[in-house]
Amino acid sequence: MKYLIVGLGNIGPEYAFTRHNVGFMVLDRLAAQHGFTFSMQKLAYTAEFKHKGRQIYFIKPTTYMNLSGKAVRYYMDAWKIPVENILVITDEIQLPQGKIRIKPKGSNGGHNGLRNIEELLGTQEYCRLRFGVGSDFPRGQQVKYVLSNFPEKEFEELLIDLDRAGDAILSFCTLGLQNAMNNFNQ
Repeated sequence: MKYLIVGLGNIGPEYAFTRHNVGFMVLDRLAAQHGFTFSMQKLAYTAEFKHKGRQIYFIKPTTYMNLSGKAVRYYMDAWKIPVENILVITDEIQLPQGKIRIKPKGSNGGHNGLRNIEELLGTQEYCRLRFGVGSDFPRGQQVKYVLSNFPEKEFEELLIDLDRAGDAILSFCTLGLQNAMNNFNQ
């Protein structure tokens, strides 16, 4: 069984610890814990990891958030991974910070990265792990908020939440979507 795990974010040091980059952060934390590394490839940083008999491929698209679908489509085809074995990790302002919601499908909710993936896959029926970043911003300041860094005082708790998201990813790959939803949705 092969899986494609996609962490959404933007490349560059200025984005590294922003709320919008939580998809990259989840994958980086998982890689550090399990000893695999990412390397620059076509359209994405990629990594591979075998876990409990599953071949798991990870990508962090280098196409910037709004064109993430290009990398997802490319690697889905290159590695011959069915759409039901794809999990996209993204930030979610509609959830409190650190809360996780795994869904089998859904709308893009106005998220440009998800919109582009939906367009290039031709479906909304791919799994996603939405990672809550909260919505503590004044009206009209959403872009500024998601492109701002997580406050330093919240970083310890953020690490715990990133670890839980990593556990949810491994659960998705080994125990299936329903188990992952039952055990990690908050």
